Amino acid sequence: MTNILVEICERKKLHIVSQKRKISESTMLQECRLLEKPRKFIDKLADAKNLNKFGLIAEIKKASPSKGLIREDFQPKEIGRAYENGGATCLSVLTDEPYFRGADKYLTDVKKVVGIPILRKDFIIDTYQVIESKAIGADCILLIMGILDLDRAQELYDAALELELDVLIEVHNMVEMEAALKLSPKILGINNRNLKTFEVDLGTSETLAQIVDADVLLVSESGIYKNSDLKRLNMLGIHCFLVGESLMRENDIACAVQKLLNNDLPDNSEASQ
Repeated sequence: MTNILVEICERKKLHIVSQKRKISESTMLQECRLLEKPRKFIDKLADAKNLNKFGLIAEIKKASPSKGLIREDFQPKEIGRAYENGGATCLSVLTDEPYFRGADKYLTDVKKVVGIPILRKDFIIDTYQVIESKAIGADCILLIMGILDLDRAQELYDAALELELDVLIEVHNMVEMEAALKLSPKILGINNRNLKTFEVDLGTSETLAQIVDADVLLVSESGIYKNSDLKRLNMLGIHCFLVGESLMRENDIACAVQKLLNNDLPDNSEASQ
């Protein structure tokens, strides 16, 4: 685990202890029973693939450790609406506060104004956070293999499925990919960012995608800026993409989404199988 991830996780552990004092797991579970069933995140992306469309997870992100403040005029609900109007398949909302200036409230507020599924983007290391994710309105959680051993990843994965949440498992390298595949996931995210150097290389997705069975839905994350990036990765069977920073910097977000998607996939029947 890199230094920044160690720092984030240590701080996250303290935050979880504080949250548990404020609200118990049992109380949150009672609240969850009153909620509508989560929207189907994976199914929505699979539907896009089956319709020969790119599946876009558009991310609502105010800042990051590597880039600092990304969007000064940050209105999560308006951004969520713009993403949906532009044609995004799903949304991702950062809820980590110390490093990404996110908030649980952002996800809860966005969920009220959009009709598409939402991923909670955070550093989930405890089953408490899985329950919390459902309580704040998430439809899917992110599990980062770079901060989890296989047993803990399995525990969190099972807890999410029990709550009818979808799970996006994220990997950065071959070791993490091999571990992730042992969980038999329906969907895998390949992050193109090197967490040691923060450099981005789409070649990471191109390399790791080749060892994954065709029935696993792949999502390429980070370093995606234009339609040609999507087409390049699609040639290897990647149909879904998580994009945040490049869209968050645009004045007209809905238009930027439309331009990125450019609607139709290339005529590449082998990659679509």
